Amino acid sequence: MKQPIIETSSVTKIYRGAGSSVIAVDNASLAVYPGEFVALVGPSGSGKTTMLAMLAALLEPSEGQICIDGHLISKMSEPERVKFRRQRIGFTFQSNNLLPYLTVLENVELMLRLNGRYNREARQQAIQSLIRLGLEDRLHSLPNQLSGGQRQRVAIARSMIHNPSVILADEPTANLDTERAYQVTQLFADLVHENDRAGIMVTHDLRMCKYVDRIIQIEDGQIVAELKTRQEIEALISCA
Repeated sequence: MKQPIIETSSVTKIYRGAGSSVIAVDNASLAVYPGEFVALVGPSGSGKTTMLAMLAALLEPSEGQICIDGHLISKMSEPERVKFRRQRIGFTFQSNNLLPYLTVLENVELMLRLNGRYNREARQQAIQSLIRLGLEDRLHSLPNQLSGGQRQRVAIARSMIHNPSVILADEPTANLDTERAYQVTQLFADLVHENDRAGIMVTHDLRMCKYVDRIIQIEDGQIVAELKTRQEIEALISCA
């Protein structure tokens, strides 16, 4: 039996303030296996983005353990987590975080440079990934010359260029029209399925769940349900 690429055990995240605390994620356990694309859904403020940030090694859990690709990231030091993110995790944010003084192609190539993997072949890979996302005529444009949807597609290309074993996406289609949103979500699914990666997408748009293998529902920081069959998934999508 395959071992999960993503696995959490009783993970809790508590934000502590002056005289009060907020439990953003509460005792959450999940597993995502090679070749599985999962949607994490729930109302605003339910803990989806906090969970994703912990899986991306951007936040430390207050309690519990997180294991990614056989590595216990919840026990890593900050320098170890930075290196691990660069090598193993592809993350697409709601905000695209592109560097404004780099061209589209240079923004994508940056991840390869950070990992010491930049060469002629890698440059061609970056170009092909941008072409696949419909940006062949924008390779040398700056971010401020792009539409919001185009900037998001550049961010998606950058998140996947270093061939990560884990793909995490926080509302990746929020700035895209419906047709492009479907294309991007299908691309995420294809990259997960074709390369035996593990993928998790946070989305508020249930229509995008047509491409996922499983849906995890979260409310008030707790995992409350998992939809595993096509019938269950399609029934939820029909309510959108």
